[in-house]
Amino acid sequence: MTLRINDEAPNFTAQTTEGEIDFHEWIGDGWCVLFSHPKDFTPVCTTELGTVAGLKGEFDRRSCKVIGMSVDGVSDHQAWSKDIEASQGHALNYPLIGDPTLDIVKRYDMLPADAGDSSEGRTPMDNATARSVFVIGPDKRIKATLTYPMSTGRNFAEILRLVDSVQLTAKEQVATPANWEHGDDVIILPAVSDEAARAKYPQGWQQPLPYIRVVPQP
Repeated sequence: MTLRINDEAPNFTAQTTEGEIDFHEWIGDGWCVLFSHPKDFTPVCTTELGTVAGLKGEFDRRSCKVIGMSVDGVSDHQAWSKDIEASQGHALNYPLIGDPTLDIVKRYDMLPADAGDSSEGRTPMDNATARSVFVIGPDKRIKATLTYPMSTGRNFAEILRLVDSVQLTAKEQVATPANWEHGDDVIILPAVSDEAARAKYPQGWQQPLPYIRVVPQP
């Protein structure tokens, strides 16, 4: 199964560090960032989980839940969480999914179907492709994905920027240009006619090329 942008995020029921969840019910009517890890007690992932705990208020401000997942059981996660708090200065304040049967990582196309059905005995390198981020909308569809190697820690400031962009573009008929930050100018979508654009932006727009119409962020 290959997942693409605008596909429905596969639903699942799983044990987490905060109890059992039905994923779609847990998301509710807001946004969600799901980010995965190849193994507990891995150094880069330890820094990432602590970083997200420190940024949780930023995700909350965007009505965006965060949830981690690692290809180990919840009992291992609970022990790992102590290391995360001690080394990173932030305790886990969001759920961490256990996936000891590899069911969820397979549903999300992070491991092949023939990877087996147990995390037992598997090394981080065996699960190296379980390093993805999924931004999921209130409609339970995937809005963006990112995948990182184990040697590169994820940039969660960039993930927050990505959330800002997909939330804005879901609401307004605009796109965000390269290196856009919240509050910067945006681009009117090509599908919007000039007539419709004038109704929304009576002050007009900058047009450096015939197919680029730049306006302040609505």
